[in-house]
Amino acid sequence: MRRFLICILCALLALAFSGCASANAKIASRKGFVRFPEKHYASKEKAEIGTKLTGEASYYGPGFHGKKTASGEIFNQNDYTCAHKSLPFGTKLKVVRDDNGASVVVRVNDRGPYVDGRILDLSVVAGKDIGLDKVGHAKVTATVIE
Repeated sequence: MRRFLICILCALLALAFSGCASANAKIASRKGFVRFPEKHYASKEKAEIGTKLTGEASYYGPGFHGKKTASGEIFNQNDYTCAHKSLPFGTKLKVVRDDNGASVVVRVNDRGPYVDGRILDLSVVAGKDIGLDKVGHAKVTATVIE
């Protein structure tokens, strides 16, 4: 009898927690929902050309290669793409590493980074092009070019 009651209690707890998860999924799926409270771009809105962003950039790839990005496309660590918290998907950025002048052009196709102080997560190939594979992260200036 005791085992039966424990099983019932566990089932009720699992049901309660699954309700929380589905509620969060419903909220996140709402049109216009923004995970980050920064500038919100409507789906067809474009970022202003010439806008400059400065801060730390890092790169990501192997653990996410082949998985779906926030834009819905499949992440390829060998494409010149990046994650930004709020810029519209498809925005092209010229990213220049401040300490060595190395640069790369990337397209926003994902959301992130999720580390405080970082403004961009570059794909592996883009990160390697500006030498992030040697240092992990570095200060960059990114300019909207398209």
